[in-house]
Amino acid sequence: MDALSDVLRVANLTGGVFLHAEFSAPWCVATKVSPDHCTPALGNAPHLIPYHYVVEGQLHLRVEDERRERLVLGAGEVVVLPRNDLHLMGSDLDLPPVPGRQIIQLPARGQLYSMRHGGDGERARVVCGFLGCDGPDTNPVLAALPAVVKLTLEEGAAAEWIRSTLRFAAEEVAAGRAGSETVLAKVSELLFVETVRRYAESLPEGETGWLAGLRDPYVARALAIIHRDVARPLTVDDLGREAGLSRSALADRFIRLLGTPPIHYLARWRMQVAMQKLRTTGASLAEVADMVGYESEAAFSRAFKKAVGTAPATWRRARGATVAVS
Repeated sequence: MDALSDVLRVANLTGGVFLHAEFSAPWCVATKVSPDHCTPALGNAPHLIPYHYVVEGQLHLRVEDERRERLVLGAGEVVVLPRNDLHLMGSDLDLPPVPGRQIIQLPARGQLYSMRHGGDGERARVVCGFLGCDGPDTNPVLAALPAVVKLTLEEGAAAEWIRSTLRFAAEEVAAGRAGSETVLAKVSELLFVETVRRYAESLPEGETGWLAGLRDPYVARALAIIHRDVARPLTVDDLGREAGLSRSALADRFIRLLGTPPIHYLARWRMQVAMQKLRTTGASLAEVADMVGYESEAAFSRAFKKAVGTAPATWRRARGATVAVS
C-alpha cells in the first residue's frame, strides 16, 4: 500500500449526508455544518469535510478565515473545504447572509435534504455533500490541505471521469432513488481522494508539507516503508539504507519537507493508527500495542498518554468507541 492510500484509509473517510440546493439571485447563504448534525448518517465522526458541485448556473464563495479567499464557480466545477470553515455562497456576497440551517428542508420519504432560497433572478443548482473523517490534528494529509480546494475539470480521461461521476451524483440527488445515499457516499469518498491527488500534483516547486514530501523520491520511499508495516522496528539507518540515502541526508530531507525527523514521524503515525484501532475495533490495549509496534501494553500506554494527553482506555471511552473484547 502506498503512503497516501494508507493515510487516507486511517482517516476513516465516510460519506453519507447530501442535499440538493436550488438558489436564485439575489441570494447569500452562510454555512458550516457541525459533526453533531450528521451523527445519524456519519456516526461519531469528529470532523466534516463539505463539498459543493455546481450543476447549473454560477455562484461566488468566500471562506471566512484570515485570508477570506473568494472563488467563482461555474457549472461542472466543484469545491472542497477540508477544514469545514464557515463560508459564504451566493450571487452577491455583500448581501446579508442567511444561515443555511434556517432554510434547509428535511427529506420527504425516499428523498434527500434540500435547500431553496433567493429571488426571481438567475438560478444556480448545487449538490452539497459531507464526508466524515478524523480531523486535521490527527491526519497528515488533512493537515497539509488548504482551507479550500477548487477542482477545475480540464480535458482528459481523469477529468471526464470526475465530470461523469458528479453528473451521476446530481441525477441520483434529483431523482431520490432508493439507495441514493449509499451510492453518493462512495462518490464522495472517491471525489475527495481525487481532489487530494490533483492538489498534490499541482503543488509548486519548493513547497513543503506532507504532500510535497510525496514528490521527493527518497522521502516518498521512506514514507512507503513506514506505512507498509507500522509495527516493524525501524531506525533512521534502516530507512536511509532502504530509501537509498545516508542517515543524515534522509533526516535533512524529512525535516525540510515534513518539519520533523523520520523517527518522530513514525512515532506520531503509530499513535494515529492506534487511535483508529481503538475507535473502530474491539482489540484490547495489548493487541493494539502489538499492532503498532510496542513490546508491551505498558510501554504503549505511556507513549499514548505522552502524545495524546490521556490514557488510551480513557480516550476510547470518551469517544464512544468500540468496547474492547476481553
